[in-house]
Amino acid sequence: MDLVRNLLGSTIGKKLLMAATGLVLIAFVTGHLVGNLQVFENPDRINGYAHFLQSLGPALWAVRVFLLACAAIHIWAGTVLALEDRKARGDEPYAVHKWIDAAVSSRYMRWTGFVVLAFILYHIAQFTVGAAQPATFKENIGHYTMTSDYRVMGLTVVRAGTEVLDVRSMVILGFRRRVVALFYMVAVGLLSLHLLHGADSLFQTLGVRSHRWERGLKAVVAVFCAAYFLGNLAIPCAALLGYLH
Repeated sequence: MDLVRNLLGSTIGKKLLMAATGLVLIAFVTGHLVGNLQVFENPDRINGYAHFLQSLGPALWAVRVFLLACAAIHIWAGTVLALEDRKARGDEPYAVHKWIDAAVSSRYMRWTGFVVLAFILYHIAQFTVGAAQPATFKENIGHYTMTSDYRVMGLTVVRAGTEVLDVRSMVILGFRRRVVALFYMVAVGLLSLHLLHGADSLFQTLGVRSHRWERGLKAVVAVFCAAYFLGNLAIPCAALLGYLH
């Protein structure tokens, strides 16, 4: 209980919570992108991947609840830290360059976090629960018969001949709705900017960043965030332009 109280009550505790949940969420969004990019391969890939995840049943929902809890804790800690920082500053005016740095690095971080959380909830409603899909959309989604085995780490988890939900068509038809595609592009753009600054803060909190490594770490993070954004951007763009059928 003392550990929990210290984490929730101290500034360093909140920063550690942000760093820990941030690492979990970075791992998730990276894995999520790798899984989604299978849409450019044979339909067996992403359909088998989706069927395998769904076959996990309660374990999959446990992971989803855990990830949503991490996102909620991350946003809560960031918001509280921002309010505490504002309270400690009082009405002391900023120099122009300091205000610009604050605006880019922290003032809008919590707002991008809220937008990303809204996107995650909508994404679950659209592709997981199906509650955000129009009736005509659902009528066009059928099933797909696997033509080859789907393997994870060399183990067959979905066998050829298995009838699975046609998730590939669901993704393509979903992103052919321009409003959905645009919302997705904006959300992943904001998330990429969030990661760009968040990783820098994460390294500082964990004590990894130093003068010697700072420039190299920033370059690695910048390349990662650019690759993440472009990878996510490729899917709705390919669907809208008709490259995915």
